[in-house]
Amino acid sequence: MNYLIYAFLFFLPAGIANMAPVLVSKMPGLRDWNYPLDNYTKFNGKRLLGDHKTWRGLLSGVIVGMLVAWVEVRIIGGIGVFREVNPLVLGGLMGLGALVGDSVKSFFKRQLGIKSGQSWFPFDQIDYIIGGIIFILPIIVLSWHIYLTIFIIYFLLHLLVSFLGYLLKFKSSPI
Repeated sequence: MNYLIYAFLFFLPAGIANMAPVLVSKMPGLRDWNYPLDNYTKFNGKRLLGDHKTWRGLLSGVIVGMLVAWVEVRIIGGIGVFREVNPLVLGGLMGLGALVGDSVKSFFKRQLGIKSGQSWFPFDQIDYIIGGIIFILPIIVLSWHIYLTIFIIYFLLHLLVSFLGYLLKFKSSPI
C-alpha cells in the first residue's frame, strides 16, 4: 500500500499539470491568450500540433506542476525525493514533461489524420505519464516498481477522469 500512496503523491504534480490547460482555458482573462505552440507551422501539409496546444497551456501546466509540488512539501513535508530535490524544479519538470509528452502525441495524431479531440486509445492516456517520467530522469531515478505503479495509477485515473468529464458533459466521448 505504501507504494500506491508514494507513487500517487510523487506523480501528482504531473497529473494535475496535465489537466491545467483545459481548466485555465476556461478562466476569464486567459481565454484569449491562446497562441499555438506550433506557430501554425505545417509538416506534410498538416499542422504540427494544432490549435489546442498553446503557450497558455504549456506555461499553466509548468506553473501548476510547481505549485502542486510546493503545496505537497508544505502540507505533508514532502515525500522522499521532494526532500532531496527542489520541489519547484521537480514539479516544473514533471509539468513540462507531461505537456511535452501530450504535444508529441498530438504531432503523431495530426500526421495520422486523427482529429483533435478524437480518442486515440491508449496513447491519449499514457502520453503525459511517459513525458513526465522522461523529464525527471536526469535528476531522479526511482525503482522500476514505482514507475510501474505510477503508470498503472495514472492510466486508470485518466480513464476515470475522462469518463466523469463525459458524464458531466465536458467531453463528447467517454474515453
